Parts: sequence; C-alpha cells; structure tokens
Amino acid sequence: MKIKIYPLAKKKLVKLKIIKALLSGSKSIFDLCALVNISAPTCVALVSSLIDDKILHKEGHGNSVGGRRPDLYNILQNSFFVLSIVMERYQTKIAILDNCYNYVVSAKTYDFNISNETDPISALHKMVSLLISEAKFDIDKLTGIGISMPGLVDAKQGNNHTFIIHTDQLRSLQQALEDTFKKPVYIQNDVKSYTVAEKKFGLAKDKNDVLVLLMDWGIGLGIIMDGQLRTGTSGFSGELGHIPFVDDGILCYCGKRGCLETVASGIALAQKAKDGIQSGAYSLLNKLSDKEINEIEPHVVIDAANLGDQYAIKILADVGGQMGKSIASLIQLFNPEMIILGGKMAEAKQYITIPMQQAINTYCMSQIREKNTIVTSELGIDAGILGITSFVLENYIDKEIEKESKNKL
Repeated sequence: MKIKIYPLAKKKLVKLKIIKALLSGSKSIFDLCALVNISAPTCVALVSSLIDDKILHKEGHGNSVGGRRPDLYNILQNSFFVLSIVMERYQTKIAILDNCYNYVVSAKTYDFNISNETDPISALHKMVSLLISEAKFDIDKLTGIGISMPGLVDAKQGNNHTFIIHTDQLRSLQQALEDTFKKPVYIQNDVKSYTVAEKKFGLAKDKNDVLVLLMDWGIGLGIIMDGQLRTGTSGFSGELGHIPFVDDGILCYCGKRGCLETVASGIALAQKAKDGIQSGAYSLLNKLSDKEINEIEPHVVIDAANLGDQYAIKILADVGGQMGKSIASLIQLFNPEMIILGGKMAEAKQYITIPMQQAINTYCMSQIREKNTIVTSELGIDAGILGITSFVLENYIDKEIEKESKNKL
C-alpha cells in the first residue's frame, strides 16, 4: 500500500516527515515546525495540501500559552491499517488496527504452541487469512504485518534464532513470511514491542531512563536509556532470564543451568505449583485434576493466592524475592528512574511486589534505589498489540522516507 500524496510532489519527502511526526498523536503547526525543521509558512502549505489529499484533518485545539489556542492536526482515521500478531509460548493474538491505533478487528486468540508447531508459517497464514476474510476494511490500505514473538529476534536481519528458526540460507524468516503473506512483514522481540508501547502510550511516556520487565512464561528486559529503546548490536539486549543465577541449578531450555527463568518466571511458578501439589502440600490447588495440574498456568496460582491460599502466596513470594535480587543488580547497573512490571506474573501485584521490594532493599545500595520507583503496567492485554503496531507504522514511514530521499539524489 502506498500513501497517495498528489500535489506538490517535490515536497513529498517533507510531507512524509510530517506524517511520521503525527504518528505519535495530534500536533500544532508550531510543534510540526520544530519536529520537521521547516518554516511556519511551508508547514501551513504542506499541512493544507495533506488535508486536501484527505490524509490529515484538523482535530480540535491545543492548550493556550497566553494567546489563541492553536489548531491541532492529525492523520485521518482509517487512512491505512496494520495487521498485528502477538505470539506467546502457547497462544497467538491477531488484530487489525488503523493508523490512529483504533481496532478495526478486535484481537482474536488462537491456540498455537510456538515450540511444537511443525509448519508455523503456514499455520499463521491460515489464521490471518481467516481473520481477513471476516473483516470489513480496505485491504489495499494494509501497509504491513507486524509479528511480536519471544526469543532472540534480530529485527534488522529479519530472523528469530530461538523460535521458528528459518534455515534457508537464501532468505530470512521475514522474507519467507513476506513471500507467504504478499505484504511487507516486520518482526520484533516481544519484550521490545511491549517496551515501545510503554514508551509511546504507557507509564514510560516522557521519561528518559526506564526498565520494562516482562514477566510471562519467561523473563525479558526492555531498556530505555536517554529516551531511546536500546536494542544492542544484534537486537538481543535484555535477555535477563538467561543470566546464570543459581550454581548447578535446574537445566534451562536454553541449554545452561540455573538461569533466572528456572527460579523466577511463569515456567518456574508452574513447576513449583506442580511439585508442591504432587508432594502433598495443603492448597486449594489440590482440587485441580491431573490434566489441569500438568497444564497449570500462572493465573491459576494467582487466583488461589487471591482466595487466601497460603501455599500459592508462598511460591509467589519466592518468585518475587528471586526477581527482587535480580532487579537490585539492574538498578545499580542502569540507575533507572522507573521500573515497569508487565506480563502475566505482574498480575500477582502485592504477592510478588512486596517480597520483590524487600529483596531490593536488602541487595541494592540505598542511595541508588531511593531514586527509583517500581510500578505495574497499566496497558493490560493491549500492550503487545499497540507496541508491534507502532513498530510497523514507524518502519513503514521510515522506508517511504528512505525511498524518497534516494529519489532526490
């Protein structure tokens, strides 16, 4: 899909930069001039042209700083769309959003074991095709597909080195997906997608130094330093869950022993619950069937804790304590102003945050920890979808800008 910009073709590059600036929300002419580095008369002319092109519209007024309230401009809803896929270990969510992050098709959840699926690309294509066939939107305006997934994801090279490993030497996983979907595809690590959402829409907005801990089946770290997402050389930054934590500990699926994930993740919590039940621990969890015990998920343990189950409370506290010890090291390494907890495990709230804070108080220097606050994400289940949608929109516009820049040379 191409953004149709008709008049003033020689100004197309600047128009694209204006559109990119508006991806984060409505702006005044003054704001756009500063962000795009153009004069006010030029900005007014280009914005007017984009309104004539039915790409932008006037959207209310901003706050006054002593004079008339400025007009605000934004991209029209439904100008273009993104199909967003959020893959977890055992399920996948798919939704379609427009450029203003409105849901065109609400998120649908499918059972999908990312480790065991024999032909994951075909399975994804089948789910997406079904969703699109039921949706009512202009598919020609679908700019691309974003896939957020766990594992070592190199977004630049378009490969996942942990899950859905693509062995074709001639093309990347991203290229294989594009060949199948016939649309541009962008892949990103799940924690980084979550962190983008926090920076753009959540508690990290307008903050410079924030760590985002995604605590689901595994543990991942998103790093915002100096206001920027830090991805590392290959995009693999933040693999906190696979730092050795216990000498001669349990074998982790990554091949090492004693990783943090073996003692402080959703996987660890589920294993602790199973071990306790099978050892005869007194708990409401004993009412579960053998099948339910074998497939127990973190929310089951959290639900039991909320009902006052002491065993559930204890194992959540154990996980929180281990996480707190690890977070103490992060605070001393990065000196963040805020740590945001997200994911299924964060839903345990005080059952995990209180022992976490106690461990931080024990293992972290007071002068550093006092400058930091620990909060629970407020984005809920939308975080991954919002993050990968933003990632696609930014990359799509950046590619259009890059193409136009080359055309001008």
